[in-house]
Amino acid sequence: MKWITYIMIFCSVSVYAQGEVDYLFEEMPKDSVAKLSLSNHTSVKPAIRQYNKNASNKSYFQVTGLGDLNFFQQVQSGYKTGLGLELTANIKDKLYFRLAGVEGVHQNSHGFQPKSYIDDSISKISLYSDLRGRISYTPNHIFNFQIGLDHNFIGEGARSMFLSDYGTPYPFGQIGMRFWRLEYVIMYQFLRERDNNRWEGKFASSHHVSFNATKWLNIGIFETVLFQPKDTLVNRGFDVEYLNPFVFYRPQEYSIGSSDNVLIGFDLTAKYKKHTLYAQFILDEFVWAEIRAKSKWWASKYGGQFGIKGRFSKIGHDLFYRVEYNFARPYTYSHLSDDVNYGNQGRVLAHPYGSNFHEMLMELKWEHGKWFGKVFANYFLRGKDKDGFNFGNDVYAPYINRPYEYGHTIGQGQGFNGTKFVLTSGYKLMKHGKLNAFLEHHLGYTTLDNKLNYSLVVGVRSMLWNDYRNY
Repeated sequence: MKWITYIMIFCSVSVYAQGEVDYLFEEMPKDSVAKLSLSNHTSVKPAIRQYNKNASNKSYFQVTGLGDLNFFQQVQSGYKTGLGLELTANIKDKLYFRLAGVEGVHQNSHGFQPKSYIDDSISKISLYSDLRGRISYTPNHIFNFQIGLDHNFIGEGARSMFLSDYGTPYPFGQIGMRFWRLEYVIMYQFLRERDNNRWEGKFASSHHVSFNATKWLNIGIFETVLFQPKDTLVNRGFDVEYLNPFVFYRPQEYSIGSSDNVLIGFDLTAKYKKHTLYAQFILDEFVWAEIRAKSKWWASKYGGQFGIKGRFSKIGHDLFYRVEYNFARPYTYSHLSDDVNYGNQGRVLAHPYGSNFHEMLMELKWEHGKWFGKVFANYFLRGKDKDGFNFGNDVYAPYINRPYEYGHTIGQGQGFNGTKFVLTSGYKLMKHGKLNAFLEHHLGYTTLDNKLNYSLVVGVRSMLWNDYRNY
């Protein structure tokens, strides 16, 4: 194995610049205009922000106030209010620390509830603690180590079929390595689900390999395994078999005779000037003979994504566009129970629609000085459960309660389609803490209830992390 170490040291000159960890939230995404380079990788987010090597000492400590004040007008009026702090520090570009938290209350928030790690209720008032933290250590140009309570995202899209930040944050540990044209990231995630009045833990181990075939073409491989810390026979803890950073999980799962949940994915990114084409394919289970026979077997569980995005600048105006298609067959991401399904605290870890859906979405973003505007629109086809059977939409429903073995198609069950439209305008009040004032108009329609729903949201919010309202 010595030759691998020599290659990593030799090829470390122009990669993994040291610095601080960026934010997941991007009002105007910059990855679509990233400089073409054999050492630049943009799939795993948040990225490590690179510094000018000729700059002076950049050590600092900073305290910033945070605000989250939202008022909703829907069927009935509601609100979400909170105040907090963000602490950030950087020590000689090697050790970076960020701790942010917002404490608040919300009422009648419906689709705008905070996705917080801690959420409680007193009478009719719901309390929440939205906590995020991350410690990053970059000892050299090859390695980066992180631990935290936060979200992570893999992909170039607005959605991700691998790992998104729509759900609840989770504790994690992460190791990143960059050398030659490769980036390798392994992540250990500590998830949980509520069982009556107590929390039951579960674990996930994920890795992503990114390879720059050329300056404009990137190929990636993703794999994750979810497993229980204990079952009826043994208390496993975090299985040492999955701690090995250089192992494929599917053969390892078979070797230990487990019923853990393994998913495999492939992604592709092609860049041309200021445009980016991207794709993802996620594979849960399949039998090739069933695929060839076009039997639409229930366990042919897979999904995908295809998209294009780009950014333009003209006379002080920045413009960004995106068109994206996502789909997932019935029962993708699900398993025998929520102990090993692809979810955390009742929410899916990938696409917010779960599975059994088609979606086409469009985004337009504009920015000029401190003003910004966004338009989001999508069209979807989904299928919900009916007649007491699981038709493959809810990843938390055990797939054993399926109505039949063959003939499963996207939109089955109680099929419905619909659209979501969001128009946002805003003004940047403060650079530190990313405090913005905004106004949002939400229009939604589904054939399920056959009526047009409108919501108005006005507020002031520190936009440090994504607060999605577009599904």
